Amino acid sequence: MGSFSKLNNENIFKTINTHDHDHLFSTMLSKHFYSNILELLRFLTLILVISIEAFFIVHQDWKFISHYIILLLIIFLYYLSKPASSVCYLVDFSCFKPPSFCRVPFSSFLENASKVEGFDSESIAFMSKILSSSGQSEETYLPPALHYIPPKTHQQESIKEAKMVLFPVMEDLLLKTKLSPRDIDILIVNCSGFCPSPSLTSIIINKYSMRSDIQSYNLSGMGCSASVIAIELAQNLLKTHKNSYAIVLSTEILSTGWYSGHEKPKLLLNCLFRMGSAAILLSNKKETKNTSKYKLFCTLRTQRAFEDKAYSCAIREEDSNGKLGVTLNRDLLPVVGELLKTNIIILGSKILPFSEKFWHGVSIVMKKVAYKEETNYNYVPNFKTVVQHFCLPTSGRPMIRDIAKGLKLSERDIEPALMTQHRFGNQSSSSLWYELCYMEAKERVKKGDRVWQLGTGTGPKCNSAIWECLRPIVGESSVGPWADCVHQYPITAVNQSV
Repeated sequence: MGSFSKLNNENIFKTINTHDHDHLFSTMLSKHFYSNILELLRFLTLILVISIEAFFIVHQDWKFISHYIILLLIIFLYYLSKPASSVCYLVDFSCFKPPSFCRVPFSSFLENASKVEGFDSESIAFMSKILSSSGQSEETYLPPALHYIPPKTHQQESIKEAKMVLFPVMEDLLLKTKLSPRDIDILIVNCSGFCPSPSLTSIIINKYSMRSDIQSYNLSGMGCSASVIAIELAQNLLKTHKNSYAIVLSTEILSTGWYSGHEKPKLLLNCLFRMGSAAILLSNKKETKNTSKYKLFCTLRTQRAFEDKAYSCAIREEDSNGKLGVTLNRDLLPVVGELLKTNIIILGSKILPFSEKFWHGVSIVMKKVAYKEETNYNYVPNFKTVVQHFCLPTSGRPMIRDIAKGLKLSERDIEPALMTQHRFGNQSSSSLWYELCYMEAKERVKKGDRVWQLGTGTGPKCNSAIWECLRPIVGESSVGPWADCVHQYPITAVNQSV
C-alpha cells in the first residue's frame, strides 16, 4: 500500500510545518484582530463623546436642546456606519435515504470489481483492504449505474443519478415546510465532480417550474466542504434579497468519479464515497423565526490553494492509460492538519470566551519564550464552552479521532461522525447533514445549543458553520434516513475501533 498505509498511522495535527503554519494563521488572525480592535475603538469613541455631551447637558442647562440633538445625531451616525446585519434562519432540512436495491455489501462490490476488465488482482486486493479498514458497514449505497458490469459512467447515467438523489429531498423539504416551488427565491446546488449543461440548478428549476426571477447558482469542484460554502453563499445573498427563501441542495454524483485503472491513489474514492444528498431551507423572513430549527451564528473559510504542495494533494487527473480519477497523495494529511488548525484557531478568536483566549495566548507566549514545542506549553482551548455538538468530516476513523484529540472531544461528541461513517459511508458534502440528522433523531440538540459543522475539501479548503438551536427538536427519530436504524446506534464496536 506504500504511502497510503501511513495515512492511518499519522496524527494530522503532528504533521504540520510549524513555522509556515504560524506565519499563515498569524497573518489571517491579525485581520480578525484588527477588525475587532477597530470596532472596539469605534465603540470607545462613542462612549467618550456621549460622556462629554452628558457632562455639558448636566452643567449647562440652557444648551440642553442643542446638545441633545448632537448626541442623537452621533448615535445615529454610529449605527449607520455599522455593517448591515441579516439573520439567516435554517427553517428545516431533509436527507436522502437511498432505496434498498442500491445497497452494496463488500462481497458484492469486490465480486463485481473482479469482473471489470480494468482491475487486476492487486487492485482488487488493495480495495478489499481499504474497505475492511474504512469504518463502513455492509449497508452503504452506490447508484444503479455502478452496479452494472462494467459500470456505466457516461453523461446520461450521471444525470439520472442526479435526479435520483436531488428530486426526493427537494420534494420532502417542500412537503415538510408546506411551501410551493414558486415560493423559493434563491436556489444553490453544490456537486463537486459533475457539472452538466444545462446545470443542475436548471434541471431543478425545469422539474418544478420555479419562477423566472429565481436567483440560481451552481457550485462545482469545491470538494467535501462545499455544503458549508453554499450555506455562506446563501447567507450573503439573503443580506441583499430581503424577505426571501433560499434552498441549498448538496450532493455528489458518484458515477462520474468511478476509476477503473491500476493506480492505487485513484482507487481510494471507489471504496470510500457513497450515495447521499441533503436539501436545506434558509430564510431571512421574520415570521420564520418561531418555526425555524436553527439560526446561523457564524461562518469561516480558510484555504491553501496558493501553495503548490497543498493544491496537488487531491487532484482529478488522467493516469498513464488516459483513465480519469482523483489522486490522493501522501501530502494530504499534513495539508489537512494545517487547514484544520488554521481554521480552528481563527474561529476560536471569534467565538471563544475571553478566559479561553487568554490562556491560549499565554501558552503561545511561553512556547515562544522557551523556544520549545513541548506539549506542556500547549493550551488547547475548550470549544465545548461555546459549542455543544460537532459535525466532523467523515473522511475515516483515524481523521475523526485525530480531530477529536486536537479539540479534546469525548466519544459522545464524535459519535455522530463515526456512526454516519459506519451507516452511510463518506457522502462528501452532505455527510454533515446526516450527522445533524443523527443528533436530532437521538433528541440531543436542545434549545440554545450550538452545533459546529466542520468541512474539509479539495482545493484544499476548510469551512466552518456554527448554528444556534432556536427551539426544542423532538419527534425526528421516526422520519429521515435514520428512522429504521437509529435505535441500533451507537454501535460499541465502531466507537472502540482505532
